Amino acid sequence: MTIKQQIQAYFDHFHANPEVSWKEFETTKKLKEIMESHHIHHRTFDDVTGLIAEIGQGDDIVAVRADMDALWQEVAGKEQANHSCGHDANMAMVLGALLYLKEETLTKRVRFIFQPAEEKGNGALSMIDRGAIEGVSHLFGVHLRPAEELPLGKVSPALHHGSGIFLQGKITGEDAHGARPHQGSNAMDVIAAIHQFIKTIYFSPFESWSAKLTNVRMGGDSLNIIPGSATFALDVRSQSNTLMEELRTRIDAGFTHLANLYGVEIGWEWTDFTPAAEVSEEAAEITERAIRNTIGEENTAEPLHTPGADDFHFYTIRQPQLKAAMIGVGADLTHGLHHPDMAFNTDALDIGARVLAETLKNT
Repeated sequence: MTIKQQIQAYFDHFHANPEVSWKEFETTKKLKEIMESHHIHHRTFDDVTGLIAEIGQGDDIVAVRADMDALWQEVAGKEQANHSCGHDANMAMVLGALLYLKEETLTKRVRFIFQPAEEKGNGALSMIDRGAIEGVSHLFGVHLRPAEELPLGKVSPALHHGSGIFLQGKITGEDAHGARPHQGSNAMDVIAAIHQFIKTIYFSPFESWSAKLTNVRMGGDSLNIIPGSATFALDVRSQSNTLMEELRTRIDAGFTHLANLYGVEIGWEWTDFTPAAEVSEEAAEITERAIRNTIGEENTAEPLHTPGADDFHFYTIRQPQLKAAMIGVGADLTHGLHHPDMAFNTDALDIGARVLAETLKNT
């Protein structure tokens, strides 16, 4: 079996066996079996999923990270785990890079980080806390890109992800009879006000950001009861970490005002923060050279700015001296990331693996 065929086989296995965040038990077991079959030094953990492997010798260490988890969503009418974000592809490409490198004479150590729970926004922290980037000078990642960003055959040297965070809130007021609205507080009015308030926030048009309601729950089966309470959630994103702080401050102040205006309690908490990318120019130059050397100047794309978020960037937040970049791989990916029917051309897998191997070898 060629390396390209083996990469495809790895992808097929992970795609057929998706597991959600923090429950990637069989995925970790499969990765462990792969490392053992190739006699590669590795370690797993008793308290979390994930695996770290290493090849080569020397004092210098460079690393590459692959995320492992799938999403839980409805696919063809059935709720299930689903690799609609391409983490099955990311694992296959990183494993392919390992196969391309393992017979090379390396003058440094190359570390392979298989990380859980990227979709929860905090899996990277679990690997950092377990020594994944100790001694590492350069870190690289890889991710498939939607067709509107990159076509098959093109590879970008760096992804400039934005920052993302969720807000989970609760409105607490008094229910009322439908005929006596003055005796209670209508949580629907508060939700409508929250929606309208979010739309009145403005920043410079040269900045990219968004805030939107993504979940609202209130009321019961009785149609003559005005619900006084509700729960809600926001998805908030910004292209920079600085603007994210401004956005959070504006929302906090607005919610305090709305609670006073409508005579209700509004409680909220910010959860699952993911920082915006801090891309190293040096790391991006390394990946750009690797792309040119592997697939040519004509297939070397520009760095990409995307509103999506990725917890890969916690590695540089926690270790600022770390030089990092994430490679974007064109794959004619249709329907979009996180769409239940996301699909792509798997010829991209070997391209991504070869670019990663060249990057790691020449860092």
